[in-house]
Amino acid sequence: MSIRQITIIGTGLVGGSFGLAVKANGFRGKIVGCDRKDVLTKARRKHAIDVGIADPVEAVRGSDVVLLAVPVGGIIGLIATLAPHLAPDTLLTDVGSTKSEVLGAAEKAFGKAASRRFLAGHPMAGKENSGIEYADRDLFRGAVWFLAPAPDQNLRAKGISDFLGLIKKIGARIALLGAAEHDELCGWISHVPQMISTALASTLVEEYGENAPLLDSGGRALREMTRIAASPYSMWRDIAITNRQIIGEALLKVEQKLAHIRENLDTRELEREFEQAHRLKPGKGK
Repeated sequence: MSIRQITIIGTGLVGGSFGLAVKANGFRGKIVGCDRKDVLTKARRKHAIDVGIADPVEAVRGSDVVLLAVPVGGIIGLIATLAPHLAPDTLLTDVGSTKSEVLGAAEKAFGKAASRRFLAGHPMAGKENSGIEYADRDLFRGAVWFLAPAPDQNLRAKGISDFLGLIKKIGARIALLGAAEHDELCGWISHVPQMISTALASTLVEEYGENAPLLDSGGRALREMTRIAASPYSMWRDIAITNRQIIGEALLKVEQKLAHIRENLDTRELEREFEQAHRLKPGKGK
């Protein structure tokens, strides 16, 4: 493998986990982390990175791959900032949860060379807790790593294929989607569940207060429904902004379904909704 140095900008949960994962699966090159100084100190102690540099422009020097692992708004800004400073053969990639605006930013920054120099990605891996403290070398094992390649992008090109080899080595499964298709799918399978969990948890706080023993008395169902409500707003703010239309349309459909259920709590329509819900067969991750 020709990748000798990787820069990870954003050494929190996902970025830190990526550093730990590639090291645990045979990568012997250098990993440069870029973040706040206190975060970099923790990332080095955890052995997720080898070197910490706070300045992004300085951090990318000499790297074959630069992974942007910050919120989507930060990714868009960093693409514009870093593009003039990257070597022509450096692959810039990201882990953002929305892809259309990210890909648009790359096309603006790199022009016709965008398909050679930028690869839009999104690993479907995470936790409700953020930060390097929760980084886990097995975070990506068995997870889907979405790629949203540009229409003319050659995934067999050397720099890209080497990076895809790393993704496979850490146990992730690669899936290809167009940027718009990705954003619509993730709107339904990731973004809407987050908003529903947040809404439920927020409503329960209004009804019972923040210290009520809800989770203990509610059991597994409530724990599972509200677990991701602990996810940080700093990440979800940018997702909501960059995927607003799709999330809004999906939430409206869910609102209409909830209204239908509310209006039919004492009719056979409720049974039909249960029967329809039972037809959903979530995959087993194979």
